[in-house]
Amino acid sequence: MRSLLLLAVVLSLFTAACGKATKPTQDSKTATEAFGVLESIKEAYLKKEYSSIEKNCTREGFRTIKSSIKAFDSAELSFAPTLVEIDGNKVMVHSSWKGRWLRGTKKTEERGVAVFVMSGRPLKVDNILRTSPFKYPE
Repeated sequence: MRSLLLLAVVLSLFTAACGKATKPTQDSKTATEAFGVLESIKEAYLKKEYSSIEKNCTREGFRTIKSSIKAFDSAELSFAPTLVEIDGNKVMVHSSWKGRWLRGTKKTEERGVAVFVMSGRPLKVDNILRTSPFKYPE
């Protein structure tokens, strides 16, 4: 009898702990979209596919990135988003980044923090505040 009661309690607790999965919030979906935009821009930059960068930026955002790009033979770049601020239709993704560039025989390693300002639907990069990873190698 005692083991049957214990089994009933355990099953009740197990059932209560396995509730329905929660739906992602709109803010969560927006943050996920923003991370995807950054990843697309990064991959396009590494492949030097400027038309793909342009698709993920506003006119001003593309101008900002394109004007800062320096020549390189190969590069590695990684982003680690740390904070997403959402204010109406403006999204700011704070991200630390780390990069390595090779130009000829010169190797450059840099790291920094950038704030990617995005807006619109779908989200597009409108500006980069602080240290842009796209301005290296200097």
